[in-house]
Amino acid sequence: MAKATAAKQSTGTAKKLQKSEKNEMVKKGELSYEAEVAAVQEKAKPKGTRWGVAHIFSSKNNTIITLTDLSGAETIAVGSGGMVVEADHEEGSPFAATQAAYRVSSIALEKGITHINIKIRAPGGHGSKTPGHGAQAVVRALARSGFRIGAIEDVTPIPTDTTKRPGGRRGRRV
Repeated sequence: MAKATAAKQSTGTAKKLQKSEKNEMVKKGELSYEAEVAAVQEKAKPKGTRWGVAHIFSSKNNTIITLTDLSGAETIAVGSGGMVVEADHEEGSPFAATQAAYRVSSIALEKGITHINIKIRAPGGHGSKTPGHGAQAVVRALARSGFRIGAIEDVTPIPTDTTKRPGGRRGRRV
């Protein structure tokens, strides 16, 4: 009987050591963003529901994520594809968008955000009316991070009747 309780205690301390080792590795930057989000979820258990709004601007060249409170006045976390990858041509990729989303979600989870509404925006106006490749990857990554998603909304500015498009009568001559 005493051996069984001693074995249980030793396995419990082994699990605690593993968690502390993981936390140290996250602090050093040796673990991936997914593992970092999992460590933050274990560490910060929210007491109630706190809502936030994830503003996602996704063009073909970059994806920018800004997480704010419901009013949009207080910025909680910011991330972009350019903060994650070194090469400029990779900023708009789904991989860079996913890694930026994991970075934003880990900051937001530490601050106690549990539920989010998502607003996706494309360049709009004279530019592209459809979001870039990173928008869908960001939504997927935020859902995997443990947030409860309330609404997903497209807030791309689409003009009803616009100003004259740049380029002149004969178009842009290259």
